[in-house]
Amino acid sequence: MIIELAENYGFCFGVKRAIKKAEQIQNAATIGELIHNPAEINRLQQNFNVKTLKDIRALSDEKKAIIRTHGITKGDLAELRKKDIEIIDATCPFVTKPQQICEKMSAEGYDVVIFGDENHPEVKGVKSYVSTRAFVVLDESELEGIKLPSKIAVVSQTTKKPELFAKIVSFLLLRCKEVRVFNTICDATFKNQDAILKLSQKSDVMIIVGGKNSANTKQLFLISKANCEHSYLIETEKELEKAWFEGKKHCGVSAGASTPDWIIKNVVARIREFG
Repeated sequence: MIIELAENYGFCFGVKRAIKKAEQIQNAATIGELIHNPAEINRLQQNFNVKTLKDIRALSDEKKAIIRTHGITKGDLAELRKKDIEIIDATCPFVTKPQQICEKMSAEGYDVVIFGDENHPEVKGVKSYVSTRAFVVLDESELEGIKLPSKIAVVSQTTKKPELFAKIVSFLLLRCKEVRVFNTICDATFKNQDAILKLSQKSDVMIIVGGKNSANTKQLFLISKANCEHSYLIETEKELEKAWFEGKKHCGVSAGASTPDWIIKNVVARIREFG
């Protein structure tokens, strides 16, 4: 059986930056999960004493606080700055960008449409920078029936599909006098999604490695599943099952932006043992 890795996969720039900060700083607490990968968070805690707190209200006597890659809300950041604690901002620059856009556009009188999952920490943070009205949607149909303003700005969660973002933009262009569009989908997302699309079309089994609470990893899985029926989402090699590979000739492997190389290598090694 051929085992082929996607052309683009794994750690993105923002995650690499955050992990490096956590390893260098050590003995710190992250506000929320630093990244969406339980195994890597466990490694940071065991090797670098970087613990994870649910939110800023869980802070006690910590001396260093790391803001997660997905960012925190504007209000929480203000509260954090009032505390006697060293703040290390590991928010991905691609996440900071829509925050800044929302703050600027709403200050200029624009309501804001955010394409994303309202319960995702990144989206919660971005939405908190809107001082006018914010509409968080996953589909253009969610905007139907809403009395939209004449001026509106549009941003996206960094890990969403460009095709769906374009549909929302098209919907707004037909209904609003002025639409300011900001494509805030991360470039790494484009590359990873395009790579898994190509690989899943020629594979008869696909393994996607990443945190099951990771939005970008789940997006990769959905793309793969649409092209390869035998697609599986796993967090570590321990979840692999030998039966998945019986009779298969081509196995494709990809990974989410929060998946470290050491986990991917363990997965590939385990698949080779099956083969």
